[in-house]
Amino acid sequence: MKLAVLGGGGFRTPFVWQALLRDTGTPRVDHVVLHDVSPQRLAGMRTVLEQLADGFADPPRLETTTDLDVAVADSDFVFVAVRIGGLEGRCQDEAVALEAGVLGQETTGPGGLAYALRTVPFAVDLAERVRRGAPSAVVLNFTNPAGITTEAMQGVLGDRVVGICDTPSGLGRRVALLLGHDPARVQLDYVGLNHLGWLRRVLVRGVDVLPQLLADEPRLALLEESHVFGTSWLQVLGALPNEYLYYYYSNREAVQRIRAAALTRGQFLLRTQEEFFAQLPTAGAGAADLWRRTVTDRSASYMAEAKGGEQGAPANPEPPETDPAQQGYAGVAVAVMAAVARDERSTMILNVRNGGTIAGLPDDAVVEVPATVDANGAHPLATPAPGLHQLGLLQQVKAVERHTIAAAVHGDETEALRAFALHPLVDSVAVARDLLAGYRARIPEVAAVFDRR
Repeated sequence: MKLAVLGGGGFRTPFVWQALLRDTGTPRVDHVVLHDVSPQRLAGMRTVLEQLADGFADPPRLETTTDLDVAVADSDFVFVAVRIGGLEGRCQDEAVALEAGVLGQETTGPGGLAYALRTVPFAVDLAERVRRGAPSAVVLNFTNPAGITTEAMQGVLGDRVVGICDTPSGLGRRVALLLGHDPARVQLDYVGLNHLGWLRRVLVRGVDVLPQLLADEPRLALLEESHVFGTSWLQVLGALPNEYLYYYYSNREAVQRIRAAALTRGQFLLRTQEEFFAQLPTAGAGAADLWRRTVTDRSASYMAEAKGGEQGAPANPEPPETDPAQQGYAGVAVAVMAAVARDERSTMILNVRNGGTIAGLPDDAVVEVPATVDANGAHPLATPAPGLHQLGLLQQVKAVERHTIAAAVHGDETEALRAFALHPLVDSVAVARDLLAGYRARIPEVAAVFDRR
């Protein structure tokens, strides 16, 4: 089977590659094509992957290309993990928002909308290319904001596009392990949108064990989400929120901490990326180790503002290959491919078409819920209705997402203004106008969305 990895020069590519190397099922991916706009990044990442394949008897055949249609042609699966505008664009996503006094973050809030505005046109064009060049391919979308870009591509390819995020599955895995259960044998009741959801129940043989954890404060304090939200707030909610809800529940604190930090997340990643690719050509046989060290440094300060830290501050995270969050990312991707290609029925939390799963949201809206995957694709499981607090936030953010898609597809500034102004983390029409003007002025790819009309 052929797998095309778009954004193949990115840091997460080796995680997927390692998962493919460890996959011994039949049929399996035996041909991988990496696509990126940078030949230098492709060459460097190919060196890393080849070193990671040392010791494996039958690694997939590996190719690289800067031609998108060549990469996609006749693929069985297409992974999409691109960053339109690069990390320079991400830095501006953060800066424009922070200068306006609102959250500057990659996927949540106005920064995420700016990111989506310039990414949706690429996503729709890509979907059209897949429809022409690989008409039976399944698209696994990792490109942020994952819910918005998945929904945009589904407008062309329907349910053949599935969005993947490692955060919900990682949360469920950590809860199961903390309670002494096999993560593979628990059933998770999770409901939401990408980066906006709640783990409401953890079922073991039909019994919900989440109340047991919430009542055990010393054990609950060991959970990473307790460091983000505080144990008392988790107990008040009676559920475990996705870590990105920190930006909603503690918005003022988040903005204050990010503005006070020496570096934003985007600035830190830009610096580490430039250092990595500058060192890679002379790394020789140590290219894979250089990647490991760089990923460890990047992982150490992930969501630092929510955990009382700073970007780039020393930390002691797990090694990349054993980090459950990273393994979850690659593991979910390979599990989806196995379920589709081998009809190995599996259940996982994915971004899929709603189809009535969450009452109160449109049927064609992309939601993040448990889904069963088999040879016929992904099928969301029935779920109890969200509470009013949850549903109200989901509806408001989904409306914003749809205005953003309309703005990007049609180059419509009015729709873009609606998206910014109606976002609950902006809450000001005047600020929304400033945001739209700032992103147009500072990010060429955003300006191009509206200038093409």
